[in-house]
Amino acid sequence: MHFHTFRFLAPIVLLLAASSSVIPNAQADSNAGAANEMDTLVSAEWLHQHLEDPDLVVLDCTVMVGADEQGDLRTSSGLPNYEAGHIPGAGFADLMGELSDLESPLEFTLPTPEELVAAMSALGISDNSRVVLYSANYPAWAARVWWMLRWIGFERAALLDGGLAAWTAAGYALSTESPRRTVGKLSLNLRPELIADRDEVFESLEDRDVRLVDSMPEAHFRGEIAMYDRPGHIPGASNIPTTLLMDETGRFRPQDELEMLFDGNANDRTITYCGGGVAASANAFVLHRLGFTNVAVYAASLDEWAADAANPMELGEESGKYDKD
Repeated sequence: MHFHTFRFLAPIVLLLAASSSVIPNAQADSNAGAANEMDTLVSAEWLHQHLEDPDLVVLDCTVMVGADEQGDLRTSSGLPNYEAGHIPGAGFADLMGELSDLESPLEFTLPTPEELVAAMSALGISDNSRVVLYSANYPAWAARVWWMLRWIGFERAALLDGGLAAWTAAGYALSTESPRRTVGKLSLNLRPELIADRDEVFESLEDRDVRLVDSMPEAHFRGEIAMYDRPGHIPGASNIPTTLLMDETGRFRPQDELEMLFDGNANDRTITYCGGGVAASANAFVLHRLGFTNVAVYAASLDEWAADAANPMELGEESGKYDKD
C-alpha cells in the first residue's frame, strides 16, 4: 500500500470522526440546462433521486488517514474502504494513484492535464456528464477532485454534502460491486488561472490586490507547531482553517455563515494554500460558491514553499498587506 508521511493532516484529523446529515446550501449551477440543473453542493436525498440518471457519474474520492506503528499519522489509498462499501454505481477516484504525479517528491502533485483528462475519461466522464464527488471522511478530498475537474475545464460537478456518512444516515444502501462504465469522451479546456505556482505567490506578496488564504489550523498559522520545514504562514495571508467551513458534524455551514468568513472584493485575485493543496481546495470550493470569480489553489502549498529559505514566512497573528491603509 502506498503511504505518505504526516504533514498537512491536522485539518483532516479534526474532522475524521464526523458523521453527517445534509442541509442543502444551494447556488444554481449556471452551466447545467434547466432539465439537468444541479447545484455544486447536493444532498443525499437529491443524489438518491438522481442515482439512475444516465448522465450522472458518482465518484468516491476517499483517502484514509491512520497511525503507523510509531504513532505517526499516515495517508493511504481509500480503495480498500471503497471496496468494503460505497454508494451504488460509484467509481473510485484515486488521489494517491492516477490522479497524482507519483514521481514528484511533493505529496499529491497534480498530474499533467492530459493525464487527468485520460483518468477522468476512464472513470466514465464525458463533456455532457454530471459528476457528484464524495469521500468517507474529510470533505476536502472530494473538493480537491472538484477543483481539478474545473482546472481541465469541466464545470458540471458537485460535492455530496456530508459525504458517505450522510448517505448512510439517510438509510440508503451501500454496494460492493464495481461499476462497468464506458470510457467517456472528455475534452481538455485548460484553465491555468485556477492553479497558482510559487512564482505567482511570491510576486503577490507586494500586490495589495491579491489575497492569500491560509487553510491550515490556527496553531500552525501562528507558528506554535511546525508540520513543514518551517513554522508559520506566508506573509500577508489571512487564516481560515477548513474546520471553520463545517459544523461539528462535518457539513458545510449555511451560506450566510460562510459569507462572514471571507471579505474583500469578489473579483480580486484570491489564492488559497495549505500543506499540499487539499484543504485549500475546500476553501476554494466555498469561495466559488460565494461568488468569488478569480480564485486559485497554490497546489504545492507549504510543502514546496516552506522548504525554500528564499520564500519568507511569518509567525504570529496575521499581518502584512491587509493591515495597510
